[in-house]
Amino acid sequence: MGDGQVTIKLTGDEALVLSDWLEKLQMTDLSRVVDDPAVWAPIHRIAGTLDKSLPGLFAPDYDQRLEAARRRLRPAED
Repeated sequence: MGDGQVTIKLTGDEALVLSDWLEKLQMTDLSRVVDDPAVWAPIHRIAGTLDKSLPGLFAPDYDQRLEAARRRLRPAED
């Protein structure tokens, strides 16, 4: 694979939920979760890319948008 680029496509809902989760992950003691320092570079890069791509991150109704996205992404209960 080397230095080639990898493109990941996410829906807006997926990006919003992942961005929130990555933010929480970065605010915790990650040494308990991430045992390889090499993983930090891609985590920070993904989080930064999501932050730049999501204009609603600082919207007053962010919490409502996030919860709506979570609901849409959760599997339907039978």
